[in-house]
Amino acid sequence: MTAHVLAGALADDGRRRIFAAIVLGATSATEVAERTGLPARVVLTGVRRLTDAGLVTGADGALAPDEASLRAATRDSGPAVDAEPGVDPVLRTFLRAGVLVSLPAQRGRRRVVLAHIAEQSFEPGTRYPERAVDDALKPWCAAGGSDHATLRRYLIDEQLLTREHGVYQLL
Repeated sequence: MTAHVLAGALADDGRRRIFAAIVLGATSATEVAERTGLPARVVLTGVRRLTDAGLVTGADGALAPDEASLRAATRDSGPAVDAEPGVDPVLRTFLRAGVLVSLPAQRGRRRVVLAHIAEQSFEPGTRYPERAVDDALKPWCAAGGSDHATLRRYLIDEQLLTREHGVYQLL
């Protein structure tokens, strides 16, 4: 589990409440539902997501925080900045080791990230079929910060790529 996965798993208020109830001693979905006041369906979905993320274990049918996994996540997490000095702070924030960790909501920042991705992925004057564009964008999405179709759409919306009859080109 990475710190990014940990943060994503706890980004939802309901999952935080579910996790807190388990940390405070709830050992079943029924107990979690009683303590949190959440519907059983929401609790079951939340427990599954927390288990998939490695935060909760259901060993022997009893829910418990996965303390070993949590310790490993904090031990394995290096400093947030792994880029070299002089790199744009926006890129340091939204890219880790050449992978998009999240897409900025603010248009100006999003354009900086998209321009970097376009510049690194495509050659000026070269025409690309859609499949080649998707293949070039998929590695940027390995961390789950976005998907290649969304990136492609934003690159076109921001006029960093043009699309004509299914053929793309860097501007």
